[in-house]
Amino acid sequence: MENQIVKERTERTKWYNDARFGMFIHWGLYAIPARGEWVRSNERMPKEEYDVFMDEFYAENYNPKEWAKLAKKAGMKYAVLTAKHHDGFCLYDSRYTDFKSTNAPCKRDLVREFLDAFREEGIKVGLYFSIIDWRREDYPHYGDMFHPMRDNEAYKGMEHDFDGYLTYMHNQVRELLTNYGHLDLMWFDFSYGPMNCEKWKASELIKMVREIQPHIIIDNRLEGSAENAGSIRTLNPTAYSGDFASPEQMIPPQGIRDAGGNPIPWEACITLNNHWGYHAHDKHYKSAKMIIHTLVECVSKNGNLILNVGPDATGRIPRESVEILTEVGEWMEENGRSIYGCGISEFPKPEWGRFTQNGNKLYAHVMEEQVGAICLPEMAGKADRLRLLKDKSEVKETHFWNLKEYQENAFFFFDSGASDCYPLPDERDTVVEILLKE
Repeated sequence: MENQIVKERTERTKWYNDARFGMFIHWGLYAIPARGEWVRSNERMPKEEYDVFMDEFYAENYNPKEWAKLAKKAGMKYAVLTAKHHDGFCLYDSRYTDFKSTNAPCKRDLVREFLDAFREEGIKVGLYFSIIDWRREDYPHYGDMFHPMRDNEAYKGMEHDFDGYLTYMHNQVRELLTNYGHLDLMWFDFSYGPMNCEKWKASELIKMVREIQPHIIIDNRLEGSAENAGSIRTLNPTAYSGDFASPEQMIPPQGIRDAGGNPIPWEACITLNNHWGYHAHDKHYKSAKMIIHTLVECVSKNGNLILNVGPDATGRIPRESVEILTEVGEWMEENGRSIYGCGISEFPKPEWGRFTQNGNKLYAHVMEEQVGAICLPEMAGKADRLRLLKDKSEVKETHFWNLKEYQENAFFFFDSGASDCYPLPDERDTVVEILLKE
């Protein structure tokens, strides 16, 4: 009998497993020092030094409608914004703190504007919420693994009302769930060391989440982290184990399955350059080709890709990110059917790329030029027809003389009149739709 938690998870994540491609947006005060979202922790920055950045947060170029149009153009089906990161600054009008965007010079509820804009484009919406908060006096300072004051002797022996902190944190989650309409996803971040599970009163928190918005899906980081997926990989996951696993800056070698070998929902969260939050000097951007290959790899392993952008302090998404996402969108416009609703194939990974599959439609993602014909391993007699996905043009199987020794396989050239190798029609990833015989 299927575990009830798993059964409910399966129902909630149907849309998510079809969507496959999302946008992550890390934005906050850390865009002003522009050295990444962990700048306060990395530099052991005192609260007084960090707080002054709020006085400069004008967000004058923040136009979430442009963000939403970019995400839609890129082929993204859902988007997640950092409502509050580890620094404690809220991009929404929280009644529980003064450290928020509505008190900054911009005087705007940036979360509400984000949600309205993305919903208008038909994109499902989610909010990232950090369950840690470096600004609160009742959150552990000295000796914590990550707090900016973890090594500051002045805080040694300081007592913290952690139950008071948990009340504050739970209250902030509640207001996001009650004041901002239908949310599709909550992305909690993150557990570490002894700070996990019931340390956060996770059972109580999840009970509240499910009561207010029972449809919403959550990640696994009330229990796990990027280092450990937690009980979601077991046959008896906890109530707060999450609806999907969240490997960070990597793609699991074989996808993610539970202890019984059953696939579980997961998404790789990946940055476009090397930082989540805006970093003025990080120009090491991944190419559109690499992003396409990464997305295909995730889908071929039954996973999603949520790809991050880090807007600058004014609210502008960097030009490089816009250009990359625009090119990815051009590929998605022609080849999105090989992504949406697709997953792992019944056939093994080929030498030249990857397979994704949706029912009896197999998608061959040809990523490398081949010497001679392209081999479909162990597929002799299994294909009804082959078509180039982007324009539905015919691709014919070939039975060239030098292939006769390998008749357990099927082969094709992109040009049916060819007998040698030619450049791929799309050097980033040429997709052939193969209709399998029933």
